Amino acid sequence: MSSASVERQQVLYLWMQGSALDSHVIGWAFHDGTAGAGPSIPAGDPPYPTGVASLLDGWMLLQSSPLTPLGVGQEHVNSYLEHEFVFERRVRLGT
Repeated sequence: MSSASVERQQVLYLWMQGSALDSHVIGWAFHDGTAGAGPSIPAGDPPYPTGVASLLDGWMLLQSSPLTPLGVGQEHVNSYLEHEFVFERRVRLGT
């Protein structure tokens, strides 16, 4: 009897200082669909210094945030973090 392998997804959100992938990471979130059975992310806060570093580690870019111009007088309004990039990697579990 053979064990079937299953594929699970890991998702990494990186918020950058600017709109380019080589900007510095200022915030992050990691969601692990493998429940800890897959590879972990690098230790540290943040786990990668830039989005490019995550690509070099095997993450695939799924989405980047649209660039939206600020209106006059909105330059100092607090809101959600812009420059959000969403990465994924698929992990095969089992043999």
